Amino acid sequence: MGVWDTITDLIEAAAPWSVAEAEAVAEEPQEEPAEDSKDDAEEADEEEEEEEEDDEDDEEEIVDPKEQLEEDCRNSKECAPAKHHFEECVERVENGSKEDCVEEFFHLTHCATQCAAPKLWAKLK
Repeated sequence: MGVWDTITDLIEAAAPWSVAEAEAVAEEPQEEPAEDSKDDAEEADEEEEEEEEDDEDDEEEIVDPKEQLEEDCRNSKECAPAKHHFEECVERVENGSKEDCVEEFFHLTHCATQCAAPKLWAKLK
């Protein structure tokens, strides 16, 4: 083996474009479960579904009163100026303006939150 062979071997070993070859793993044939085990599995699945449905019926849907209070406040007389400015901004954006309505949105959200907070605390106490 000459110097040239050694250099070639080193280059082939370190080259990023070299191909790593691996043997394919032989797949083992899978056995199908017997009919009895299929029936048992189906029965177990049905029982689990019935239990989940019973659990869902027992749990009551919890409704967050904050969302409804804030929506009522957004539509109230108190937040009408902020809502008006937000709606005007949205209309300008829809007509092609390149501005965003983040500031107006935050003003409206702040107004709704300030309006709803005392009502929410009264409900929670």
